[in-house]
Amino acid sequence: MNLLGIIVSYLYIGIVIIGAKIFNKKGIEFSRKFIHIMLGNWWFIAMYFFTNVWFAMFVPVTFVIINYVSYKKNLIKVMEREENDGIGTVYYAIALLILTAVSFGIYKEPLLGLIPTLTMAYGDGFAAVFGKLIKSKKYKISGAKKSYAGSFTMFFITTLLIGGYLVLKYNQVFWQTAHWPLITVMMAYCITGIEAVSSKGLDNITVPISTLLMLILI
Repeated sequence: MNLLGIIVSYLYIGIVIIGAKIFNKKGIEFSRKFIHIMLGNWWFIAMYFFTNVWFAMFVPVTFVIINYVSYKKNLIKVMEREENDGIGTVYYAIALLILTAVSFGIYKEPLLGLIPTLTMAYGDGFAAVFGKLIKSKKYKISGAKKSYAGSFTMFFITTLLIGGYLVLKYNQVFWQTAHWPLITVMMAYCITGIEAVSSKGLDNITVPISTLLMLILI
């Protein structure tokens, strides 16, 4: 199953990269965000196939290397920005590597890494998409230029993801506690703030890792 998991992982990632060429017609940013969003679904493959942390880590390790080479040589054109704007794709793979090591190795709880991965993939990904599609005012913090529409999207998706995770983890007992909505909203607010101040692709590592730490601490 672990070997099969590696094969299925590469097949899925290959399909995503090929599929991104369709979105490339609408601009390089849309193809990049298609890859950004869809690659987050790799965690579902990892949860299903991998029982060994070293096999699970093998996929993100290889893509740390591949993404860095692609960044330097512009090998996977649908994945790279036209301008030099940091090594976000490399940070993405590093984040997956850290999440895999912690979830599959240290805690032996693959579900723990799901929400941080989806927060990075869905939250940050759709924030960029809707930030471009919806006209709204921009703001700049610590060199990171964001839009209100994008930040609201990030907050909304993150709230849904964290709330869903907490319900699954604590089941009805969690629903019976009066402060669960406050915990969910405060976590989503903090993560959205972290995304807002992260520039040069750093949000691909600050968002998932901060989400992971919050989930561990609650």
